[in-house]
Amino acid sequence: MACPTLLALVLAGCGYHIAGRADLLPKDLHTIAIPAFGNATVRANLARLVPASLAREFNSRTRYRVVADPGQADAVLSGSILRFDNSPIIADPASNRATGALIVVVLQVTLTDRRTGKPLFSRNNYEFRQRYEIAIDPQAYFDESGTAIERLSRDIARAVVSAILENF
Repeated sequence: MACPTLLALVLAGCGYHIAGRADLLPKDLHTIAIPAFGNATVRANLARLVPASLAREFNSRTRYRVVADPGQADAVLSGSILRFDNSPIIADPASNRATGALIVVVLQVTLTDRRTGKPLFSRNNYEFRQRYEIAIDPQAYFDESGTAIERLSRDIARAVVSAILENF
């Protein structure tokens, strides 16, 4: 029977770590610029929200400082919104009206070392989803899609920053 302390020491030596705590980026990287994302969709606000959410996420979770000028940064996180779909997924059987919808966003992101031009992280066709409800009653209707897009931009930021830090 293995002692829990011994097991913990063995696992710690095998490269296991708590998710979100690894930092596999170069040690001389201190600043990151996140310019506006490209946008191949009709949803202009998403291309504005995602970089802002990424900046907040980097500032709150990491040791990196986000700077406005890419020329003054050690690395540049660039990206593009490739696809935006908003589709009904649930319908009320009585009225046949949509009561639930799904937003699917596909983006491409690349973190590039500005000094060497070498990509430190790159992900193409990075897909994210967010569900939201649609009220059936016209008196109670509230367009939840904007709030869902805001939630989605925060989810994207959390996932992208985690993936960059842990090089997944």
